[in-house]
Amino acid sequence: MRVGSTALFALCAVISLDTLTAVASIGVCAIGWLLVTFVVFVIPYGRITSELSTAYPGQGGIYDWVLRAFGHRWAARTSWLYWINVGLWMPAVYILFAGMFTELFAPGMSLRWQILLCIALTWSTVWICNLSVGVGVWVTKIAASLKILVILLLGGGGFWYGLSHGMASDFTLAAMTPSTGNVSAFLPALVFNVIGFELVATLSEEMRDLGDLPKALFLAIGLTAALYLFSTLGILMALPEGEVGLLSGVIDTLRILFAELSGGVLMVKLVGGLALLTLMGNMVAWTMGSSRAAAEASAEGELPRQWGRMSHRHGTPVGANTLTGLVSTSVIAVYALFAENADDLFWSLFAFSSCIALLPYLMMFPAHVKLRLIDPHRPRPYRVAGNPMVQGAYAAQCLLVIVVAIVLFIFPELSSAQVEWRYSGPVMVGVIATLVIGEVMVKCAADHRIQRCKTGQLVR
Repeated sequence: MRVGSTALFALCAVISLDTLTAVASIGVCAIGWLLVTFVVFVIPYGRITSELSTAYPGQGGIYDWVLRAFGHRWAARTSWLYWINVGLWMPAVYILFAGMFTELFAPGMSLRWQILLCIALTWSTVWICNLSVGVGVWVTKIAASLKILVILLLGGGGFWYGLSHGMASDFTLAAMTPSTGNVSAFLPALVFNVIGFELVATLSEEMRDLGDLPKALFLAIGLTAALYLFSTLGILMALPEGEVGLLSGVIDTLRILFAELSGGVLMVKLVGGLALLTLMGNMVAWTMGSSRAAAEASAEGELPRQWGRMSHRHGTPVGANTLTGLVSTSVIAVYALFAENADDLFWSLFAFSSCIALLPYLMMFPAHVKLRLIDPHRPRPYRVAGNPMVQGAYAAQCLLVIVVAIVLFIFPELSSAQVEWRYSGPVMVGVIATLVIGEVMVKCAADHRIQRCKTGQLVR
């Protein structure tokens, strides 16, 4: 993997078309919020990730960093959360896939058939990830290229529509300035949309030159910022903010953009179909990275042995991949019993899984500061400038953003001093249950690890 391949892998992991319309739902002020998020969070996050990835390369990624900084127990907790979030997020992504597929190709498809489609997609993802790393990387490269194409069409089409028919939204400076208002429900989606750059660290052994990793990361960050801004502008130029749906927003925008073209219906289906393929690419990238980190943790005795089962032929973590599929299938089946419609199912799953996805970063940023203190002489091909106070400020800044996002995912109406317990209650219970299950698994793995050390099966 060179700079281009690594950047495309990061781009595929980070850019999420599944939450593109959630960001646009904020309204025109989403433009200001995107800029603030990149300056306040993404740039320091990217710099910290670049230093950690080049100073401590290996398949474990975030697991290795937390292990070196805080020891086995915290590393095991981090690895558990990092891995389980993919199995919890995958159902939300494929619920969106099913919703878009229904809009495009099968109007009237029942929720039951959408659920079956989600399960089939889940196991297709597991199958791809069980093949060689090369296959997975090619899938992510293709998906990243398709994401760029779809976003360019959305953004470019939106500009053309706005110039030809007038803007559907008010793009004044005051409107684009960040404001709270009633947008707190979707603000945390901005943060979720820009995490995942550290996933490339799990593939550091596949890189030709580790020194290229920071270049690839910052290339991916720049492209991500430009593409998110461009697509959000395009959607809001074609659709008023109040009409942007969670599942149908992208398809509705495409229908408006191509309505006057000959063969417009075919174009909507074609571009929409490409957007669907990018969703699977997203899940392949995250499953590859998280499963490798989980397999590394299992090899160290921090997670049960089932997570560490590797393919003898391809060297892929088939154990962790298969367990991801089982978790995703179970969550889809359980949540389907309670969802009234696809939008409800999508957002409930997304908020729940996003909270879990953000929790590992509460350990990652402090690990950066701790490693600077306890391992100051470690060669760092890329180094964040500044003394320990500066590093602490960087980490605290990133931590604050993560904490605010987690709170708003659970309590989206907090800014209006209201709590909708019908929504917040299940999400909070799900997060607590995931943490409790993780503690049980970490305890069992720790006991087993002690036994393996006593018998000489495990050195560290």
